[in-house]
Formats: sequence, structure tokens, C-alpha cells
Amino acid sequence: MLSERQRMILNAIIDDYIRSAEPVGSRSISKRGDVSFSPATIRNEMADLEEMGLLEQPHTSAGRIPSIKGYRYYVDHLVTLGAIRDRDARVIRSFFAEKMTHWEGIVEHAATILSQMTNYTSIVLGPETFNTALKHFQIIPLTDNSAVAIIVTNTGHVEHRTISIPEGISMDDMTKIVNLLNDKLSGVPFYKVKAVLHSEVAKELSRYVERVEEIVALLEQTIDDKQEPKVFLSGASNMLTQPEFKDVDKAKSILGMLEETPLVIQLFQSNPGGIQVKIGTENAHEAINHCSLITATYSFDGQSLGTIGILGPTRMEYAKVIGLLDYLSKDIAQLMSRWHK
Repeated sequence: MLSERQRMILNAIIDDYIRSAEPVGSRSISKRGDVSFSPATIRNEMADLEEMGLLEQPHTSAGRIPSIKGYRYYVDHLVTLGAIRDRDARVIRSFFAEKMTHWEGIVEHAATILSQMTNYTSIVLGPETFNTALKHFQIIPLTDNSAVAIIVTNTGHVEHRTISIPEGISMDDMTKIVNLLNDKLSGVPFYKVKAVLHSEVAKELSRYVERVEEIVALLEQTIDDKQEPKVFLSGASNMLTQPEFKDVDKAKSILGMLEETPLVIQLFQSNPGGIQVKIGTENAHEAINHCSLITATYSFDGQSLGTIGILGPTRMEYAKVIGLLDYLSKDIAQLMSRWHK
């Protein structure tokens, strides 16, 4: 439990470090108008905060920088959220005033304005990224070696595809396969279908039919990756403007990860919704262990449709980013409700 003085000093150090990207010393904190403590008192408190793991002392510098634990305390207990700046609100309002005829254009544009307003990297997962799931699968025979596969999603979308039945696979076998698919895959989001096919489904299939690998390949092709989540990225090069990423190898690692859609999607998994802040090593991928990822879900009629994220250094303007994401995600929800009146 931090004292009020420790909270004030920690808050001041993190605010200064976010602005300067330089280790913060006791003298610079004592010169702030909102701090009335002497440099000696501040030094003592800084030593205690370091001992608690909330601050770190890089190299032999007299100044301190926040640790991951320090940032977490800052986000959970010290960040003050208020109204976003009038200028940012005007940009967002003008964005929603534009007439856009398709949803992807809105999502892509949202990613662009977020990266411009924050100077960080924005990531927007398109609608239904995690919520479009297989509801029902059916196969209707046409000939001895062809059939129509009918795929129904939980959003009501229906697709019909003609498929070739491998030689030696009877319709009785196909009926068993279809029943198994509906048992194992009903309700599974499409981005997880391939993994379940190759694990649970393949294991069960081996009990009923031979040539399991061939059948799994057919099913994978039938339930193809047209449902692959769409990821809209803007401002990836903004990472290169941050002093933390002057290290070329570190920057290349981050940019390389951002080019891999499955890896980007992993960053958003296990997101319970609302505003979420993952700091440093709390993130799912080693490449961004020196970054923070702040996400917000956007919803319509109680259904989560997608996620907006901002990726930047741990020295991020948390209050500003959280405010912008909260504001924008609510406006997207309002836009959805107007479209569906």
C-alpha cells in the first residue's frame, strides 16, 4: 500500500518520463508546481519505490524510470480519465459525419485517424473477428463422388459449395463425419476451426474411417479461410519514431510480427471486452515485451463485433489513448445502431 506522498511522486515520475523519455531525477520532480517536497525527501521515496519494484535505475543514472509493475500501478490507480481534447473530438465527429457505404471503409478509416492522433500503431480487427462461428454443417450427395456442402454461421450466413468425395469414402462414412463435425465444431469461431480440425476432429475420425489426413484436408478446404479475420493496421512505422526503438533489431522484431496476421490476432485473444491494458511482458508475444497494447471492443445490440487496439511503447500516454478508444468505440456502436434502425 503506497502512501499519498509515494503515489504523488510515482505519478509525477511516470508523467515526466512519458513526456521526456529520459530518466527522472529528484531535483526535476521537486521543481514541479504540484510537488512540495524537498529533493532529499523525494530521493528517499524514490529509493523505497525502487525497492518495491515500481521504479528502476537504468545504468548508473541518478534518475529512475518506471518498471512494468510501476506502469501497472499507474494505470490501475493513478491515471485520471477525463473528456478527450476538443480537437480530437472534432476529428472523430468529422470522421463519423462522412458518408461511408461499407463497413470495412469505416474500420480502415478508424485505424488511420487513431494512428494519426496518437502517433502510435493502431490495429483494428474487423467486425465479428471472434464471433463468427460455425453453426451447422451439412452434406447433400449429388453423385457417387460429389456432393454439396452447406455451411451455416451463427450470423445467419449460408454458403453452398460443391465438393469431391474421395474415392472409397461412402455416404455412410460422410454422414458419420458430418455428425462429428456438428458435434465438435458447432459454436467454434472460424479462426479456431483449423486447429480443432487437426486435433479433436482428427482424433475422433481415426476411430471411424481410414485416410484421416485426406479427409481433414478436404474439410479444411471446404470450411476454408474466407472467414479469416480481417486486420486493419495503420502507423506501423510510427514505432520507428519512438526513442525506445532506435535499436534496429528490436524495431525489426516488432514490425515483423505486425506483418503476421495470425500473430496479431493472438494479441487480442482472451479479451474479456471493454477497455483492456496489457503492459510489457503481460502481452502474448515476446516481440512486444517492451510495448503496451490498449484495446477496446465495439459492440452492437449487446454483441461484440470487433476490437480496436493501440500499440506503443510502455512509455505511452495512457490517459489520452484510453480516452480516445473509449470515445471512438462508443461512436462506432452508435453508428451501428443508426444503420440498423
